[in-house]
Amino acid sequence: MTPGSPTGADKLNADVDWDNFDPQAYIRNNYLVLHPDDEEILSAVRDHFGDHFRRNPGPVATGIDVGAGPNLYPAFTMLPWCDEITLYEWSAANVAHLEGQRASFDPDWDPFWDVLRREDGYARLGADPRARFGQTVRPRHGNLYDLGEPGPDGEAERWAMGTMFFVAESITTSLDEFRRGVSCFMNALEPGAPFAAAFMEHSLGYQVGVHDFPASDVGEQEVRNLLKQYAGDVDPIHIGKPGGLVREGYTGMILACGHRND
Repeated sequence: MTPGSPTGADKLNADVDWDNFDPQAYIRNNYLVLHPDDEEILSAVRDHFGDHFRRNPGPVATGIDVGAGPNLYPAFTMLPWCDEITLYEWSAANVAHLEGQRASFDPDWDPFWDVLRREDGYARLGADPRARFGQTVRPRHGNLYDLGEPGPDGEAERWAMGTMFFVAESITTSLDEFRRGVSCFMNALEPGAPFAAAFMEHSLGYQVGVHDFPASDVGEQEVRNLLKQYAGDVDPIHIGKPGGLVREGYTGMILACGHRND
């Protein structure tokens, strides 16, 4: 949820007033109950990150969740491994919501954490990670399309692990902007960084509260071809069955876990 710039007939990211995004309505529509698709995603990301850190023990200094919105579970997946997690988000309404969740996130998120703590790395944080969450996460107002760009010192900011869930394809109808968004996420990761990225498959757009928001029509092959430019070990999987989807207007979800190329 962040601004873009190209021209054309598409509804571009910059055409949308993202401060109209209603985080409470989004949570009511998607996260008040743990959906089986989210449980499958959580389990796969948990196993991916857990396996990485079994092979490479020791904490990672920094993680980033790009386009965090009001969804806390991507940050949960990085919680045992990071000293600091940036919740990078463009919508001011979502940034304010995230700030309000830092001290003690809502109990609706407890079932999501319960899925993660089936793995030892997460279990070590116990049944209630609220204190750790509050100490670790840092909501930050930021533009997806600025990630990976050199800063004032000429160096681009990089993170040691990252997540991006339902963002690059859910902020524009433009495939060019979608590809640019994925590239910016990947270029914000350090060489070898483990990551997880999820995408709505063939989304027609979506409604949050009374407002409609754009989406890019992307499929598994599109995601695979794009990510292979940055991560040789990535193998996207399809999640979701007809009749069991969270809402109408998409055909499933695509989850890609891997490591940024060295």
